[in-house]
Amino acid sequence: MKMRQEFRQFLGALVRKSRAYLNEVAIVGPSDPYARRFAHFGNGAALMAPQGVIYNESYLSIGDNTLVGPNVAITAGISGDQKMLSPTVVTIGKKCIIGRGSHIIGHWSIVLGDEIQTGPYVYITDQNHGYEDPDQAVGWQTPSEGAVSIGSGSWLGANVVILPGTTLGKNTVVAAGAVVRGEFPDHVVLGGVPAKVLRHYNAAYGWRSGSAS
Repeated sequence: MKMRQEFRQFLGALVRKSRAYLNEVAIVGPSDPYARRFAHFGNGAALMAPQGVIYNESYLSIGDNTLVGPNVAITAGISGDQKMLSPTVVTIGKKCIIGRGSHIIGHWSIVLGDEIQTGPYVYITDQNHGYEDPDQAVGWQTPSEGAVSIGSGSWLGANVVILPGTTLGKNTVVAAGAVVRGEFPDHVVLGGVPAKVLRHYNAAYGWRSGSAS
């Protein structure tokens, strides 16, 4: 029994060590051939392993020194051979950190500025299914699209959902679990479902509760 336990521990350690090694060598950097499939893959950028679902790379742009965490999905369209209407569908700026398990699902235009950080499992999309026809399954109805823009310096907490048509100003904080849709100014804290302004910055008085309006 003791020998079996020692063997299990030895084998477990070997598996963990092997997995860590494989994940390290599977990191994608700008010098890797795979990086050339992207519209842009910046210097110092990296896709950590294991990578999530990534396709239509020629419509994806990743800025310098941006770190994309493990299991992150970044896609343009609904298949790897779909021709898109925009030359670049998803743009991620410089010095960003995209948290583990996040999804950035583009069809028209998703632009993340520079130095944006997200927690794990953030979902960003520029397309929603329609539901106007009560006699047709929602998944088969014509979707609606709206460009998404997230201002530089922003922080999105864990499990945030960014819906189509959303524009966030620079240095925006979005509280964990918020569902965001609409246009918001610079220097605000958002939270809730649906998200609203919880705090805003006033140059004369500093941070204040609620919206500036």
